[in-house]
This record gives sequence, C-alpha cells and structure tokens, in this order.
Amino acid sequence: MNKRPEFYVRDVPVYGDVILAPMAGFADIPHRALCRSFGSALNYTEFIAVEDIIDGSKMAKSLLDFTSDDWPMVIQLFGNDAGLFLEAASRVEELGPAIIDINMGCSTRRVSGRGAGVGMMPQPGLIEETFNLLSNNLSLPVTGKIRLGWEDEINYPEVAQIMEDNGASLIAIHPRTKEQGYRGVADWDAIAELRQLVKVPVIGSGDVCSPDDIDRMLRQTGCDAVMIGRGAIGNPWVFSRVNKKCIPLKVVAETIRRHLIMMIEYHGDRGLILFRKYLKRYLDGFSVIEDYRRRMLVTESVEEFLFLLETVESAVDENT
Repeated sequence: MNKRPEFYVRDVPVYGDVILAPMAGFADIPHRALCRSFGSALNYTEFIAVEDIIDGSKMAKSLLDFTSDDWPMVIQLFGNDAGLFLEAASRVEELGPAIIDINMGCSTRRVSGRGAGVGMMPQPGLIEETFNLLSNNLSLPVTGKIRLGWEDEINYPEVAQIMEDNGASLIAIHPRTKEQGYRGVADWDAIAELRQLVKVPVIGSGDVCSPDDIDRMLRQTGCDAVMIGRGAIGNPWVFSRVNKKCIPLKVVAETIRRHLIMMIEYHGDRGLILFRKYLKRYLDGFSVIEDYRRRMLVTESVEEFLFLLETVESAVDENT
C-alpha cells in the first residue's frame, strides 16, 4: 500500500488510482477480494434497488454483504425517489460502509426506463433533492456515477455541478450516453472537462483494458483514478499494471484455481457454475482445444474442471 493516499473521498483515504467498477453480476465478494489483492483501491457492491433494501429482500441482503477486507467499501444504490433513497441509505449506513454511491449510469431499459440509473439524468430536480437529502442526513460521504446524458441530451456538466453543489464527495463518469450503451468510443475529453469543472475527485471509465490505457487516461484527462469494468473480467493483473498478454498460461491457471476456490467457499455448490462467466475471459488469447474449453464450461464437477484445466495447461506447454 502507498504511504500517502492518492486522493480522499471527503475524509476517506484512497490508496491507489485504479478501481474495480460496480458491475452487476460480477462485483461479488470473491471477485472484489481477488481484484483488491492485485491492487484495486476501492470496492463497490453491485447496484441495489432502494425498494429491495427497504423491503429487506433476500437478494438485497446478499448484495449488501461485505467483509472487513473490502475496506473502503462503497454501497451503490439505484432508484427514482429521493425519500426512498434516504430511507434505504439510512439503513445501509448502519452496516458500516465507508461511502454510499448513487448509480446514475445504468442504461438498461429495466432500470433507466423507470427513471433510475441514467434515467435520473434528465431529472435535475430529483438529483438535487437526492444529494441534498443524503448529504445533510448521513454521516458518510455520498458519491455518484453518471454518463454523458440521455440520448442526444448531453447534460453531464449541469448534473455534475448539481451533485457537487448538493454535497457529492466524488463523481465517476462513463463517457457514453444512455443510447450508446457500450457501443462506440468512450469520450475521454468529457472526463477531462469534468475534471476541470468540479473540485471533488473525478473517476474516469470506459475503454480501459490494459496498463497503457490506464496511464493514457490519467495523462489525457487528469482524473484522480481510473475505473475498470469489463476490462478486468478474467484480467485482475490490470490492477497491478501488468499486461495480460505477458502472463503465461501457468500463471493464469493458478489464478483460475484461486478464484474458483474463493467462489466455491463463498457461494457453495453454485460457485463452479457462477465461475463460468469468468473462465471464458481468463482463457481469451490462449490456443485451448475447443473440446476442453466446452467441457470446462458445462461440467458441474469441480474435480473434472480441475483435471481439464491441468490438461489444458499441459497441452499448451507442449506446444510452446
């Protein structure tokens, strides 16, 4: 760990400038712990609906789970009602996280279509009320993650100013619109503009897959940290600024075993099945016999999986 923080989220020190994104379906305890061990400086939960927290749903309780090793822990919420945000955040505060974050970036129809996620961005009044309520009623820092705007309405400067004026302690931005989703090229110039506009720390994201991308974004935008989502799946080495292309299969296989064991210890019998979505990305770039890859992705036996992985290792070694 660095002796000095790279930046502060109000009074919370952050010891690093590369951060794992709060990806739905991926940001569970095992994945966070793995990426943290490679250098991720902040841990976010997957986003959680405020209504589910208030109702005490089983899903919400699962998503709110974190450990002492997760520190600094960020709980990310989504919704479309300032009063419900406050009620949910007040309950979350009792769990002891470091930061509460408002998701204003999710572009899926299920979320944005009801005025949550990036669906908040066309509603400046809701954003103002939400950050004002939370900042004045919680002891924790409140932050937010945004996009450029909704479709052709590029209003991130206005939204960011409203957030800062109403107590936001950090702003993260994925510089694409709701309409773009993850298509096209992320507009890093918008990150640079946002960094100049606000005084609070700014985290940039979008199209970051390698150490070169990290350093280029930091230089080009002046942002305080880089957030990596899809580029970190099956690639925890990126947090150590090591290019995966330089990692031999033997090391990748060791990390696969480690990650799988963590998944099984946390998720139980479901761990192997849940691990499949990571395996595809771990094996990207390697010449793996397709039959072995397919069998690894369908087996429900940990013993068979490990046998196949060892076989893949040996086959690749023999051909190198």
